[in-house]
Amino acid sequence: MLKIGEFSRLSRVSIRSLRRYDEAGLLAPASIDPFTGYRYYSERQLPVANRIRALRDMGFPLAAVREVLGCYDDPKALERCLLLQRAGAKEVMEEAERRLRLLDTALERLRKDETMMQYDVTIKTIPERQVASVRQIISSYDREGDLWSVYCQETARMNIQDGDPVLCVAVYHDGEHKEQDVDVEIQRSVAGSYPDTEHVKFKTVPAVQVASATFRGSYDQFYAVNEAVAAWVADNGWTLAGAAFFIYHVSPHDTRNPDEFVTEVCYPVKRK
Repeated sequence: MLKIGEFSRLSRVSIRSLRRYDEAGLLAPASIDPFTGYRYYSERQLPVANRIRALRDMGFPLAAVREVLGCYDDPKALERCLLLQRAGAKEVMEEAERRLRLLDTALERLRKDETMMQYDVTIKTIPERQVASVRQIISSYDREGDLWSVYCQETARMNIQDGDPVLCVAVYHDGEHKEQDVDVEIQRSVAGSYPDTEHVKFKTVPAVQVASATFRGSYDQFYAVNEAVAAWVADNGWTLAGAAFFIYHVSPHDTRNPDEFVTEVCYPVKRK
């Protein structure tokens, strides 16, 4: 018989872990001295201790070790347990690699331009929504307000119910920046069904995955935010997959102070 310290040295399992294995019902001492409380293990228990240690090294939690130990005489069952654990380990590894990419990108952005770190970019999904839409060619981007005026005028008497959440969106359909004659669509989420008017169309917008950055302050930041999002997309293995749009969380409709504006820049994306 081996004292617990001797068994610990031979099995390369700490005394603390041996006590935990005992508490979990995985590896009880072969005997316990009723007077001293000393724990004794048998040399025949070394293979079991080694199996437990190997399974713990593979990442199996104590709660699962008992089940896996029971599979050792059934190769197919043991293989299933190992494959499930491998799939979980791979998922953890992929998540760690994703975090490393994000950290590397953040560091690279910081080294290139400290101001780009003002804007945090994330991947999110904008859910499917019902919207009232106005899409027109307008003379320039700063005339976007004309579209919102059209929406307000043509729906003033329709008693339209707001969607939940209420999203006010501007979509820029041109594939490039244009100095004039820009193709812009504004959307406001609604609840319920309504007839189209001359310029306002009601439709369902499907869910879309986007790279998103939200900023507070005046619209003068648009160019810097767009640059930050575009760089992040390129550096993290994504590619653009649709027309960019802005979500106005706090807009001139809510406050006249540009410092209080809250805007979200969204670029539809997909994996390369």
